Amino acid sequence: MNLFEKLGLPIGNAVCYSGYRDGQSPESGKYPTYEQIKEDLLILESHWAYLRLYDCSEHAETVLKVIEKENLSFKVMLGAYIGAELNNFGCPWGTILSEEELLRNRDENLAQIQKLIQLANQYPDIIFSLSAGNEATVDWTDHYVPVEKVISYVRMIKEGAKQPVTFCENYVPWYDKLKLLVNEVDFISIHTYPVWEYKHIHEALEYTKQNFYSIAEKYPDKPVIITEAGWATNSNGRGINPENVSEDFQSIYYNDLVNWSTAESIFAFVFEAFDEPWKGSPEAMEPEKHWGVFTVDRKPKKVMAALYPHLL
Repeated sequence: MNLFEKLGLPIGNAVCYSGYRDGQSPESGKYPTYEQIKEDLLILESHWAYLRLYDCSEHAETVLKVIEKENLSFKVMLGAYIGAELNNFGCPWGTILSEEELLRNRDENLAQIQKLIQLANQYPDIIFSLSAGNEATVDWTDHYVPVEKVISYVRMIKEGAKQPVTFCENYVPWYDKLKLLVNEVDFISIHTYPVWEYKHIHEALEYTKQNFYSIAEKYPDKPVIITEAGWATNSNGRGINPENVSEDFQSIYYNDLVNWSTAESIFAFVFEAFDEPWKGSPEAMEPEKHWGVFTVDRKPKKVMAALYPHLL
């Protein structure tokens, strides 16, 4: 059974949404305003039915308020952002945290889980599922949390809220590392990024299918969805060959992904709605900044141009 059937939800397009604009970021505490988020959601409403939010910050609270007050039709997967509880010495860019910092993160993680439960109960008609974290167990993460701790967070959420619970992670840890977690979650959420794994655009969809079906076949009794899949449009060469990213390639991958996932009734969140200049290094062509199907100034990229000619 796919997740749409399990949850009794209509098949629809899904997108990851983070509304930070120039000069805004979760790190600075400068968040998008109510009107800015309203503008974004009115753009997205015509084409997407499902949104994924990463944390329970002021940003997420405003998104939920806008959906409720403006009577928008979105259903939301809400996540808790859990920070490093152990140092991961395998992270290529991570810093080593003191025990005091790790202890503080554990306290903040607990508060984030409690906030997730609170919002789930406050917006039961909007929030359709909950995630206990994001990319916190993969080998290269800079916010490593042990699997047994993730399990405890999942159990805490399930005890406190009625919505189905998952954990969003790269597909690789689901093969072995997260076997015990599979028994705890209501469905498995994978991330697949062929371009980060040096795949050319013509290999991309087949590689995504391999990632998805390998997990789905390993756990046939558990629904599997994709919570991140996308294609960057710029790169400074850090991890992605600049020749392998463009708006043309993004358009090809996006359409292939959506056509396949719709035909197979696979829940797939496209990464992502809007470019986010706050991410990654200060370099303008840093790939982390360029995954949106819209630019940071809300202009449609090539993949969205035909659907949003009025925004060009």
